[in-house]
Order: sequence, then C-alpha cells, then structure tokens
Amino acid sequence: MGGSRRLENMNPDVGPAPSQQPRSEAEKSAFGVTQILFRAFLLSALGSFFVFSLNVNYVWLSAILTLAALVLGIAVLVRTVKYKHPRLILFGTISGLVVTAVMCLLILTTALFFRQVSTYQDCARAALTESAKTQCLTQLEKSMPGSLR
Repeated sequence: MGGSRRLENMNPDVGPAPSQQPRSEAEKSAFGVTQILFRAFLLSALGSFFVFSLNVNYVWLSAILTLAALVLGIAVLVRTVKYKHPRLILFGTISGLVVTAVMCLLILTTALFFRQVSTYQDCARAALTESAKTQCLTQLEKSMPGSLR
C-alpha cells in the first residue's frame, strides 16, 4: 500500500492555527477600545478637512478638530503597537496622522494669511467664469507679502 489515507491526515484543521488563537476577554476589550478611538480619530480628521473646505471663517473649528485628531491618532498608534493589534489599524493611523500633519500646516498658513485667503475665497465663490477665477488668483498673489509671491 502506498501511504496511509486516514481521516486525520486529510483534515486540514488539525493543530492550532497561528492566526486564530482564542483571545482573552482583556484582549477583546482592549481591541474594542482601540477600535472606538480609531473611529473617533478618523471622524475628527475627516471633519477637520470638511469644515476647513466649507468656509475659511471656520478655521478655529477646523483647528480644534485637527488637534483632537492629532491626540486621538497618537493614542491609537500607541495602543496599536502596545497591544499588537492588526496592521490595518496601524496603517490607517499612520496615514491619518500624515493627513492631520498636512492639515496643521494648512491651518497655520491660513491663520497667518487669514485676510488674504478670506478675500480670495469670497472672490472665487462669486466668480462664474474661468477668467474671473484667474483674476481672483492674481489678486491673491498680489496681496501676499513680497517673499511669498
């Protein structure tokens, strides 16, 4: 006879699967808290972006949401590394923190040049043609300090 074809040899589920280890209640609880923090982080990061794009007059609200996103993102990053949560959460957190850092720079720039950006946004909102939009952009460039032109 060639080889034993017993039922135990044909069952692929024999032995512990490394990726399907049973989790303790503490691990499940820690993962649940991390998921909630991750969702809050994403919500505040996206909220910051959408509030900023809505109107530059709400830059203060966007700054608050960005700061909240930064704090939540760091908390999620620490928890993900500490409790060895899935890499997808780690990747999402790092990506979100990069977006949050860009939002910080954008908010700081807008706060420094608030009057110019507000004037440009009002002009661009009223512009109906491409030439009018180009004229608004030219106006913005002329209103900036000399070193930024």
